[in-house]
Amino acid sequence: MASIVKDTGEIWSRLFNHRPFVQGEISYFLREFEERREDREVERLFKILEYSTELGQSQFDRTEQLGDCHLPSLKANLDVALSMCQRVLEQEEKTENDKKLQVNRETRKSQWQKFINDMSSKCEKVDKTFEEKEEELRGFYQDLEEKLHISP
Repeated sequence: MASIVKDTGEIWSRLFNHRPFVQGEISYFLREFEERREDREVERLFKILEYSTELGQSQFDRTEQLGDCHLPSLKANLDVALSMCQRVLEQEEKTENDKKLQVNRETRKSQWQKFINDMSSKCEKVDKTFEEKEEELRGFYQDLEEKLHISP
């Protein structure tokens, strides 16, 4: 029983005790940054600080002067470009509206033509029916005249 508990404890320590691995990683990390890289990162940070300070002191005024000099002309050019874009959009909208109007006109024209054709066919049917009834009535009255022997 004691060997089973001992084996179980050993398995548990191998599975869940990560201290040896973590200690090895920590020592590698420290060695990497302390011994091999020495103070390169610190030197780089000081260089970056020096460069940003130089930019803040000398280049900031120059940047402000250049901005004051060139930004009004840039704004004027952008305003011109914006107005040109606006005109192009208005022209496109007008063209689209003209196209829509033309399509609507064509649709109404075809509907009107269809209406005219329908009306003319209905008129033809009415005329045909009228002629048939007229012929029928002529025949009826001629037959009636013959039966009554009335002759003109």
